[in-house]
Amino acid sequence: MSFFQASNALGASPAETPTRRRRIDRGIIGLAIIVAVVGLAALAPLISPYDPDIGEGALRLAPPGTPGHWLGLDGQGRDILSRLIWGARLSLIASIVPVAIAFIVSLGLGLAAGFARKPLGAAIMRGIDVLFAFPMILFAIAIAALLGPGLTTIIATIALSLVPYMTRVVYFAVLAETGREYLDAARLLGAGRSAILFGELLPNVLSPAIIYATTLIGPMIGFSSGLSFLGLGIQPPLADWGRMTVDGVGVFAEGAPHVVIAPGIAIIIVSLAFNWLGSGLRNWLDPHHHA
Repeated sequence: MSFFQASNALGASPAETPTRRRRIDRGIIGLAIIVAVVGLAALAPLISPYDPDIGEGALRLAPPGTPGHWLGLDGQGRDILSRLIWGARLSLIASIVPVAIAFIVSLGLGLAAGFARKPLGAAIMRGIDVLFAFPMILFAIAIAALLGPGLTTIIATIALSLVPYMTRVVYFAVLAETGREYLDAARLLGAGRSAILFGELLPNVLSPAIIYATTLIGPMIGFSSGLSFLGLGIQPPLADWGRMTVDGVGVFAEGAPHVVIAPGIAIIIVSLAFNWLGSGLRNWLDPHHHA
C-alpha cells in the first residue's frame, strides 16, 4: 500500500478511527521505550554506577533501597541496576540482530519463490516446509554442540528458526500482489523483470514483512533469555537479562526475589514495547487492519 493510499484511508470510518489512534499511540509509546532502552545500553559505560561483573561480598543479596544500590544486589554482591543497564546490550543484540538477518534472508527467498513460481518457487517453499519440522530448541542444541554456548549460538538459532515463518509471510504477500493492475501496467510499459521485482513489487511487500519482523523482536527477547536460562546462551560473568534471571532463580529460595524480578520486569516491558510498536506500524501502514 502506498503512502497516499494509507493517508486516504485514515478517514475510512469514524468508528474505526479511535481504535486505530489508540494502537498508533501505543506504537509511539513502544518506540519511546525502545529508544530509551537503546540509549541506556549505548551509554552504559558512562551511566552505569558500578562495574557489572564486580561484587561486594558483604552486601550479598542486599534488598532494593540499599544505600547506593537502588535495585539491590545479586547473589554475588553485584549491583543489579548496573547489570540491567549492561545486560540491555546483549539482550537487544540477541533479539534484534537475528530478526534482521532472518528478515533479509526471508525477503530474498520469499520474493524469489513468489515471483519465479515453478520449479524454483516450489523448491524454495518445500525447503521452507522442511525447516518447519525442527523446533527452535533443537536448533539451539545442535548449534551449541558445534559452536559452544554463547551469543553466536543465540543469533544463529533465532535466525534459522525465524526464516521459514518470515519467508512464508513474504511469499504470500507476493502472491497477493501478483496480478495487480500496477504490475500489468509496468509490463505494458516495457519494464524488465528486475525493474518490476525491485521497483514495483518489493515496496508493496516490505510493509507486511517489516510489521511482522517488528512483532517478533519482543518474543525473541524472551526466547534468547530462555536459551541463557538453559545454559545455551550468554555465559557468566557477562550480564544479559536471561543470565540474570538464571542467577535470580538460584537465590530465590534465600529470600531474595528482587534478583529475579528486576530482569523479569525488564524483559516484559521491552517485549511489550516491540509488540506495541508492531501494532502501531500495522495500523499506520495498513489502515484496513482492525484485528
